Amino acid sequence: MQVTVFGAGGATGRDVVKEARKRGWRVVAVERSWDAASPDDDIDRREADVLKDDLAPLVEGSDAVISALGVGLSVGNVVNPPPLYTDGTRAILDAMKTHGVTRLVVISASFTQTRDRGPAYFRATALVGLDQVFKQMAEMEEMLRATSGIDWTAVRPGWLMEGVATRDYTVTPDVIPEDLIRTRHADLAHFMVECVEKGEWIKGTPAIARAEPDSATSPTQVISALVS
Repeated sequence: MQVTVFGAGGATGRDVVKEARKRGWRVVAVERSWDAASPDDDIDRREADVLKDDLAPLVEGSDAVISALGVGLSVGNVVNPPPLYTDGTRAILDAMKTHGVTRLVVISASFTQTRDRGPAYFRATALVGLDQVFKQMAEMEEMLRATSGIDWTAVRPGWLMEGVATRDYTVTPDVIPEDLIRTRHADLAHFMVECVEKGEWIKGTPAIARAEPDSATSPTQVISALVS
């Protein structure tokens, strides 16, 4: 199995690469810029800007594509996020069609469908602040639904956090359960790779979350996430 991972240097992308390598897959890891000091990790590192560059050579020979693209939190990105989820995904789709690659797994968010999750202070701050990002994710999902010949999956995590992979996360159709709010990057990565390996949730929007300690949803955590 060979998989191309876009956003491979990000919080979720790094774990996607690790999970794929655990299974013995060949990985083409794509990032806009790699640190020259990064270890090789027995992967094929490539550099490309998904909004500007020709992505076709990066997916050639791959059996599937995983997009772990994400918008970093900053004032500029919150107000006017770069079109990674829309234009970036469109460029990935064009590259896949060039080489006949049909399997794609991307990151979306449970909040594209409902904002009625999490404590009140979370809904009033983080969800409001990321409104434009969620709208762009929703546009990406509509684009995927309108695209023929692609077996896509748009995974919808909750509020992402660091932490080791647990594999005891909960997966539900479309939205995370009302009593859950957080999703670990490592668990999200594990599930995305599972979707590729098992061919599950094709043309679906599975939501993934996990019960975490109360401290993981404190006002301090909300503030730190918004100012990081």
